[in-house]
Amino acid sequence: MPNAAPMLRLEGVAKSFGPVAALRSGTLVVRPGSIHALVGENGAGKSTLVKIVGGVHRRDAGVVELDGTPVDFGGPAEAKAAGVAVIHQEPASFPDLTVTENIYLGREPLRRFRRIDRRAMRDGARELFRSLGVDLDPDRPAEGLSIADQQIVEIAKAISLDARVLVMDEPTAALSAVEVRRLFTVARGLRDAGRAVVFISHRLDEVADLCDTVTVMRDGAHVSTDAVADVTPDELVRRMVGRDVAELYPKVPSTPGEVALRVEGLESTGTFHDVSFEVRAGEIVGLAGLVGAGRSEIARAVFGVDRYDAGRVVVGGRVLTPGDPAAAIAAGLALVPEDRRLQGLVVESSVARNVSSVALRRRRAVLLPGAEAELARDWAGRLAVKAGALDADATTMSGGNQQKVVLAKWLATHPKVLIVDEPTRGIDVGTKAEVHRLLSGLAAQGLAVLMISSELSEVLGMADRVLVVREGRIVAELDRAAATPEAVMRAATPGASAVAEGGAA
Repeated sequence: MPNAAPMLRLEGVAKSFGPVAALRSGTLVVRPGSIHALVGENGAGKSTLVKIVGGVHRRDAGVVELDGTPVDFGGPAEAKAAGVAVIHQEPASFPDLTVTENIYLGREPLRRFRRIDRRAMRDGARELFRSLGVDLDPDRPAEGLSIADQQIVEIAKAISLDARVLVMDEPTAALSAVEVRRLFTVARGLRDAGRAVVFISHRLDEVADLCDTVTVMRDGAHVSTDAVADVTPDELVRRMVGRDVAELYPKVPSTPGEVALRVEGLESTGTFHDVSFEVRAGEIVGLAGLVGAGRSEIARAVFGVDRYDAGRVVVGGRVLTPGDPAAAIAAGLALVPEDRRLQGLVVESSVARNVSSVALRRRRAVLLPGAEAELARDWAGRLAVKAGALDADATTMSGGNQQKVVLAKWLATHPKVLIVDEPTRGIDVGTKAEVHRLLSGLAAQGLAVLMISSELSEVLGMADRVLVVREGRIVAELDRAAATPEAVMRAATPGASAVAEGGAA
């Protein structure tokens, strides 16, 4: 509804935390019956703006209006009561309750004598899922729900509260392609029902596919608002980062050297089978494949996080003990895990403690604040980590800077082989280019890199060779010239023709 009166309007909104201005001039106009993208680098102010809309923070200045009426929410409950819902990337649900109980928690319909009307709840949940076009059992426990299904439950809860503005904050970051398509169908249904949807994503292809309007933020301020059809992805990137990103995948030429990592016949019952490959010093080898193919499981086994039943891992000529990460680290192996917050960082600890934790432990050094700070200052500087202070908790940093801290932690060990699993998931375009440039430069200096990514363009843009994993097996090896999107997907898809080693079928 391009000419409809705004359902949500923010103008000149500002918010500071002490001396730090997180939001300088947030402006956003969202109309009913639209899906409005909000994009920008990490640290651009998007999260602060969303928290003001959702009642988590109160603004210092500016205007916030809902249906033309000024609002100043004192908390999330007030925002929900006014018809604003925020759907987070990883919603928090009560695992011991059913899907229906999570939707109606605290406002259950009652029968006589104040007994909960469970039939009415189930019927209500079933109707909500029907209206969203989703087949989800109202009686199933929330425990074990996928992130995608948890998001659907949160959307159903918002609709049951008659939410008119729904903010989806990076909802697709951990979803498979099938789950993304389902979420997009739901979002379009919300739009067609006259609701306003704000969609936050770093994936510009998703913005182009789903959204009607796009607002760009940079450095805490509004940069532009346009119809999606009127602006190209390249132009959006330029506005987001304030400079030209000449090449998202800056590949530095390198000459592969000796074999740094050799995996021979690795076997884990029910997970992966007969996995063999090599990574040489100075090259980036990509592991590609569909979600669930076993790529991360292979990486975890190689590093020793998970045990395996047969085969061996050799780093620099040294055979590693299965299931022993300490031995892997001592041999020169490093792993940047898929989930940086749960597996890569101690988010309540300082940047200095996170960066220095593995390297100083390897040296058996006493963890004195001075030693931590010296090491952290060195590596934080090399990776251009933006932190107010090295003693700040890692949880206060943007996703891109958290990823740089994880990289710094492992690079400080001076590894021979670096395994990176989803190295740029959930970080902005500009930081992606920085991470790619870093990995390419490290490979040019002789580091062996094994890279896992669900973004096919990232694998093809960065890898010297691509190994395709399907159903726990490496089914193809493609050199850089032969690694086209069609060849990789043909090899990755069950039932498709095989791809010969070194080229496409």
